[in-house]
Amino acid sequence: MDRAKTLDIDDLLKIMVHRYPFLMIDKVIEIEKGVRIKALKNVSYNEPYFQGHFPDKPIMPGVLIVEAMAQAGAVLVNYSSDYNDEFFYLGGIDKARFRKPVRPGDQIIIEMSIVRKKSKVYIVSGECSVSGEQVAEGQFMAVMEKGTI
Repeated sequence: MDRAKTLDIDDLLKIMVHRYPFLMIDKVIEIEKGVRIKALKNVSYNEPYFQGHFPDKPIMPGVLIVEAMAQAGAVLVNYSSDYNDEFFYLGGIDKARFRKPVRPGDQIIIEMSIVRKKSKVYIVSGECSVSGEQVAEGQFMAVMEKGTI
């Protein structure tokens, strides 16, 4: 079993092509190659979307929670893949559900697992929680493309 206890932001920047304001993961708490990942997103009032997304009662947009889940899944797939010159794109979203609002000051724990791998397609599934309570869940497809960005 290949395990890394954590991946910090410097490690993530080597794996992900996303940059501010679109990098939605702050840290990987635990990763098990080919199996699962547990990542962290700190939600701060300083995030630019809070200025316009219900400014009097700010909540994190659901689409950005989904993006954080997809990025955690992408880190898992890239970390698990034996392909070095390939890049994975989001190929689909299924069964996305939102259970509770996420607010400034919350810390989202994102847990994703590889459900299936077939050739150049991975299916990952998981959930987000805040203080032990589920806030979102979903399933994602990552599709491999030749070459890097």
